Amino acid sequence: MATNNYTNRVEQVAREDLVMFINACLACTGQREFYDDAYGQRVSIDFLHDYILGNYRLLYARSLAAGINHFNQAQIIIKLLATGRDISPEHRQEEGTLIAHALNGLPPQRAWGVLQQLRLRKINNRRSRAIARDYISMRRDMSFDAVKYRAKVRAIATHAHLKLPGELSTFLFRNWTQKIYSTELFEQFRQAHYSAEAIYQLPFTVAEGLAVKHKVPRDVFLSRIQQQMTLGEKLRWQGAAERTNKVEIDLDLGRLPLTKLALYILSLSLETRQQQRDILNQALVRSARLVLKKAPLKLGRIAAVLDCSYSSSGSSQKRRRPLGVAVATHYLLQAASKEYRAFWTVPVEDALQVRASGQTDLATPLLAALGSGAELVVIVSDGCENYPPNGAAEVLRVYRTKLDPMRRTSIVHCNPVFNSEDFSLRNLSSTIPTVGLRDAEDLPTMLGFARFAEGSAPLGELEAYLAQRVQQMLEGSGEIGEESVLKHQG
Repeated sequence: MATNNYTNRVEQVAREDLVMFINACLACTGQREFYDDAYGQRVSIDFLHDYILGNYRLLYARSLAAGINHFNQAQIIIKLLATGRDISPEHRQEEGTLIAHALNGLPPQRAWGVLQQLRLRKINNRRSRAIARDYISMRRDMSFDAVKYRAKVRAIATHAHLKLPGELSTFLFRNWTQKIYSTELFEQFRQAHYSAEAIYQLPFTVAEGLAVKHKVPRDVFLSRIQQQMTLGEKLRWQGAAERTNKVEIDLDLGRLPLTKLALYILSLSLETRQQQRDILNQALVRSARLVLKKAPLKLGRIAAVLDCSYSSSGSSQKRRRPLGVAVATHYLLQAASKEYRAFWTVPVEDALQVRASGQTDLATPLLAALGSGAELVVIVSDGCENYPPNGAAEVLRVYRTKLDPMRRTSIVHCNPVFNSEDFSLRNLSSTIPTVGLRDAEDLPTMLGFARFAEGSAPLGELEAYLAQRVQQMLEGSGEIGEESVLKHQG
């Protein structure tokens, strides 16, 4: 009996550790939050990574397939490659495949950053060199990467002792010893050092420096380089261009992911949002439907409690992100549900007119949501309620113990903010699960993960879930399946 109790306790601790880690990796990006500074965020998440790596290496590697954000995927790749001697032989191939697949799935700038970190940390084992070699060989447009990330690619190739084919090696290491390149982009880069006209065929970040060299006026440069700008670059320059009133950035709303689109719309003035309401609303609806095509989610009667208090304004590094996640989740749930009602902490008639203001009163909208007859209540909040403190916790306690002890209504708390003080996400109550949510697009996956956050699922089920996610990742499918969405609370 004592042995069984010990085994059960060990499994319980392991499950709690892994759930805490995955939740942290869903929300934390090592950046400043409304209540926490960047240093505390980075120290806390780094400690969690080292702890899970040291105690659960296989599950640590499989977390790459759990839907965690890019920041934490990058950290896992680096730490796994730095400690290759600690891996058991039977899991070496799986771990290497996961690393390669995750690295190829990262945005290029972050993937090159990972490989550069290997150089800066002097990680140069056989596996890390093979990972760098394979990544370069699988790039669809390596000439573009060589121009845009020239210094990084050159340093990585040197560090990993890579033999680069053809003009790629000449371009990176021999400067202008070759007068004419047959690779079109290499030749355009060479010409751009002598001709201002040639800079408009280069990636924006490369052309920007050369435009300064050629003394091209800023407004002229921005108006002509737009076809070479990525969506992220256009978003970053949109506000600056509008403030100068000299150039208009052509931003295709239809190409923006749901959460980024919501964040862009929230950056506009209330007057602009009102004037362009139909256009902006249609763009959000289309984006939400596109998410559901990639990750089908069919729900019945749904109520959402959405936090738009002042803390949802985020920080200087993550402006309005909690509020943006709430708006994006609102549109996603609306598109996925047969019946849907939204309850904001500050009542608003139009979600496009919402803004971060006031104290956090979650109890009032939560009471309304629980009384709406919903089958599933989704709460999107940083969990810092102060008007009154712990009001929502008391509502949930009474509701679970007195009004709905059979748990006919499922309740999930989605928190977009990592709490560095206790290495977790602030929860509202122990009676409901709390999951991390960086982007609304991850909601289908997070609803499937909620049953583990609640604590009722055993360690074996969590291990099976991660193994399934690994298989889906390697097969190119990230879908969880509709039937798992409402199983998080039995």
